Amino acid sequence: MTHSFDKNYWDETWDGERAPMMSSGDPNPHLVHEIGELEPGTALDAGCGAGAEAIWLADKGWDVTGADVADTALNYAEDRAAAAGMSGRIAWVQADLSVWEPETQFDLVTTHYAHPAMEQLDFYDRIASWVAPGGTLLIVGHLHHHGHGESHPPAEASATADSITDRLGPAVWTLVTAEESQRTMVGPGSRTVTIDDVVVRARRDR
Repeated sequence: MTHSFDKNYWDETWDGERAPMMSSGDPNPHLVHEIGELEPGTALDAGCGAGAEAIWLADKGWDVTGADVADTALNYAEDRAAAAGMSGRIAWVQADLSVWEPETQFDLVTTHYAHPAMEQLDFYDRIASWVAPGGTLLIVGHLHHHGHGESHPPAEASATADSITDRLGPAVWTLVTAEESQRTMVGPGSRTVTIDDVVVRARRDR
């Protein structure tokens, strides 16, 4: 790996100059689109960062746990939850997702661009095992590009729809969404940034 993605890496990132921008975004639009019509239950946001998605889920009636390795990210998340009137509505957990195991399974497990200190697809396998039967897995990640480009994420932090869905056997999972898409958002300095996403949603049948 060219990036360690360990606790030190993420602590430095969340203590760095990018942190204010990273902690002020709206909930991921793929989450809103894919999960908005589901009946609320228990949810885990794996790699919750500053908590935008966890807060959105809690506001929709989900019983949410937000887990992240970076203490500063969780501090941002707690402050944002308080500002949104959600204090006490979300359980924030400091955890290294490459080794942490939750005490229970969840009706929804979702992750948005999280990269712990392990292979990306192995991470997706781990969080898939935390979905309760009848529950939903939603993965939103960086799309893997063949070749190199300054705007592309590191290869070890990206995936394709096929590489993810190949791990979700039909004996256990029913695929709902498997797509690769492109969207734009306004970045630092009002610069338009293009983001290439991979989105996989699946229901665990057993």
